[in-house]
Amino acid sequence: MTRVPPDSPADPAWRSPDDPRLAGLHGLRHWLLDDGSLTRRLVDSGGVFRVQRLSQRWATPRASERRVLANGLRQRALVREVALRLDGEAVVFARSVFPYASLCGRLAHLRKLQGSSLGAILFSAADMRRSPFQVALLDGDSQYLPPALRQDRPAWARRSVFRLHGQRLLVSEVFLAPFRPWPPGPGLERGWRRRVSAAILPATQ
Repeated sequence: MTRVPPDSPADPAWRSPDDPRLAGLHGLRHWLLDDGSLTRRLVDSGGVFRVQRLSQRWATPRASERRVLANGLRQRALVREVALRLDGEAVVFARSVFPYASLCGRLAHLRKLQGSSLGAILFSAADMRRSPFQVALLDGDSQYLPPALRQDRPAWARRSVFRLHGQRLLVSEVFLAPFRPWPPGPGLERGWRRRVSAAILPATQ
C-alpha cells in the first residue's frame, strides 16, 4: 500500500464518465460534462459572481496530476485554489495546476491573474483545446476540499486539461452543495469572448 504524505491528501478516484462504477451519473451529464465556459454559466445565472482566491503556491502536483500533465516527478507547478461564489455563497471549488513551462512566454501573465477569471482567459483564446473530462464523486469531508468548504454530503467533481499556445494546464472543479445546475438545453459555444469582471477576494491562507 502506497503511503500518502500528510501534506498530500489522496487523489479522488478520477474516472472516465463512461466507467460503469460511476452510478448515478446519467441524469447529471448535461451539466457535469458541459464543455462550455462554467464562468459564463455562473455569470448568466443572475447572481453576483465572485472569485475568492484561497491559495496560490509553488508545489509538487499530485501523482495523478503529474500523469495527465506528463510532468516529471520533481517538476514543480503553480497550484491555485479558488472558490467560485454566487451572491457570497461558495458554489464551486476549483484547483488549477500550471506546470512551470506553461507559465513562460505568452502565458506568463497567468502567474498573476489579478482580477481576471481564469475561465474567461481560457475561453477567449482562439487556439484553446480541452481534453475529455474525468469525473469523480467525492465524500463531502474529502481532504481534497479545503476545510472551510467541506460539507455533509458527497460532491461531484470533474477535471480536464486545457491546451493553448502550445502549453498544458489542468483545471479541476468540485460542485458544492449550494450549486444549482442549469436545465438541459443547447451547449455554450467555446468561442465566447466576453470579458468577465470578477473580483478576487483576499486569500484566506
